[in-house]
Amino acid sequence: MEHYLDNAATTKTCEAAKNAALEIMDNIYGNPSSTHTKGRIAKDYLESCRKTVADTIGANTEEIIFTSCGTESDNFAILMGAELQKRKGKHIISSLAEHDAVRKSLDKLESMGYTVTRLKPDSTGSVPVSSVIDAITSETVLITLMMVNNETGAVTSIKEISEKAKEINPDILIHTDAVQGFLKVPFKAKTLGADMISISGHKIHAVKGIGALYVKKGIKIKPLIVGGEQERDLRAGTEPMPQIAAFAAACKQDPEIEKIKELKEYLISEIKEKLPQVKYLKTDAPHILNISLPGYKSEVLMNFLETKNIFVSKSSACKQGKRSHVLEAIGQTTDYIDGALRIGLSRFNTKEDIDALISGLTEALKLAHR
Repeated sequence: MEHYLDNAATTKTCEAAKNAALEIMDNIYGNPSSTHTKGRIAKDYLESCRKTVADTIGANTEEIIFTSCGTESDNFAILMGAELQKRKGKHIISSLAEHDAVRKSLDKLESMGYTVTRLKPDSTGSVPVSSVIDAITSETVLITLMMVNNETGAVTSIKEISEKAKEINPDILIHTDAVQGFLKVPFKAKTLGADMISISGHKIHAVKGIGALYVKKGIKIKPLIVGGEQERDLRAGTEPMPQIAAFAAACKQDPEIEKIKELKEYLISEIKEKLPQVKYLKTDAPHILNISLPGYKSEVLMNFLETKNIFVSKSSACKQGKRSHVLEAIGQTTDYIDGALRIGLSRFNTKEDIDALISGLTEALKLAHR
């Protein structure tokens, strides 16, 4: 039996998403830009999917731009947001614990003459509101911070940061990478205060290759990808209708957050009772738990668990096995980082998965001790 516990990396595609994608491929396969009947049918379906995604985050339909993934959404928001604001200033605020999609976009901007302040997060990975506000200068034009840290599950208060930053300067753009927060930590675009929000399909049981960027009405960013006039001239390229349909279908499913919370609490209680030597980070996201077995190696533990059909990770999948910059940024010890594992839960997980993990870790520690 398989025990998949790496849902922060990606999720299993749900039946509703698969069926929606197949329906498009079989029956609604026209190009939404074509003016004949098949094209118009596809266009209507595209806009109905856009409305579903918009409704899910409390946005207007015209504020949603479909992208290929969360990484593209982050690149789009940061690079084009900075471009929009460059005449007002070239100072950007972010943190040391961001996803590489944000970090590398900021690296590119620095090479173009922008100044980036990368704030140190607290011991869980959350970025303190006060440190963000204190970092604002007369040159600050963009703040980009992750809503839920993808490695630790720490939640940063984007709403409070947005409110206080806008009080200082209403022209500051606020972007949040909400890929891990979407349908896990409730939020609505209208009350969150962010001008741009990145989300992704494959973290919520849709297929890979689809994401979206919320751009608040009135924010006039330029396209990142040019060519055709798709997505209101903001993202060229024929819309990937099967992926979009799957994304919208996944948005309609119950994320079962309470169930996921209970599984995380059960996992923590089992660790405390049966594996007291295991350390973990207490964070607010319901689906991510970062644990560590100091003195052991993450890679060895992962490989052993895989022999038991138990799948976890040690950091972001995009790191491809490299050392976690997030755990370094929050000041964790070398022993903790070297033995760290990330557990990612979803609505498809059960207590049996948790029991298998606890049993697998127990066995791994006994063998390693020998």
